[in-house]
Amino acid sequence: MHRSGATMAWNVFKFCTALRGLGSIMILLVLGVVGVTYYAVVLTNYGPALYDGGFDFLTAFLVLILFHSLLVMLLWSYFSVVFTDPGSVPPNWRPTLDEERGDADPLVASEFNNGVSSDPSSQRIRYCRKCNHLKPPRCHHCSVCGRCVLKMDHHCVWVVNCVGALNYKYFLLFLFYTFLETTLATASLLPQFLAFFGDGEIPGTPGSLATTFLAFVLNLAFALSVLGFLIMHISLVVSNTTTIEAYEKKTTLKWRYDLGRRKNFEQVFGMDNKYWFIPSYTEEDIRRMPALQGLDYPSKPDFDSQ
Repeated sequence: MHRSGATMAWNVFKFCTALRGLGSIMILLVLGVVGVTYYAVVLTNYGPALYDGGFDFLTAFLVLILFHSLLVMLLWSYFSVVFTDPGSVPPNWRPTLDEERGDADPLVASEFNNGVSSDPSSQRIRYCRKCNHLKPPRCHHCSVCGRCVLKMDHHCVWVVNCVGALNYKYFLLFLFYTFLETTLATASLLPQFLAFFGDGEIPGTPGSLATTFLAFVLNLAFALSVLGFLIMHISLVVSNTTTIEAYEKKTTLKWRYDLGRRKNFEQVFGMDNKYWFIPSYTEEDIRRMPALQGLDYPSKPDFDSQ
């Protein structure tokens, strides 16, 4: 019974292989939702309100400034996830320490046998039989991309890419700005949406009214769903855990990579707080934080000493 449950759970992770053929269609779908929202908020409702003057002008001006600012950050974060390599295993990579178990003794040449540990029962060195190379700590093979990804979190069909060490921050910012933008759009279109259920006449063409109604429903649905994902990933960041690791690891009181909320956060977002809300890293952060490169992950000193 337990074996069957584990098999069904893994099928959830592998389900995205059936969506491989969608490719750039998902990107077009995202841009389509953005386009519908832009038409409803800017062109149909708040853009024309700029000519009304008075309080309506001030409200429209503030909404449009905030809407466009969030939209720029949303699209910047989104395409950063799409076009950033999540992290590939360097050619001929070899571990110098027993990183999987936290021992400080160097690995010797006798422990390698064509890239596989000489002891079949040893879990010290992981090997990917599909890619035919050793796997660094926290690295997993993506069946959709067909390669190993450093600190793989999951394969996201919405960004047509894996989410891993080098673009996880961008993915989180995409969720964050998507939630803010969809919440703003929902709140902005709420008066127009409620007007559909009133007795008064609603100004506008049938096309613009239908677009406004559709934009409200879409943005409300996305805001609620993205909020759930955002809360889940915030909990993963503060514990220094990926989605795959949260599923794989056994119930335990300790997690070797949990260094405290501050350091866990910095391993994803960097140490320069001016860049925390921007889908980019400073060269200094990348240079002094090997964890951002997806290969070196410090662990608790008390864990290693046990």
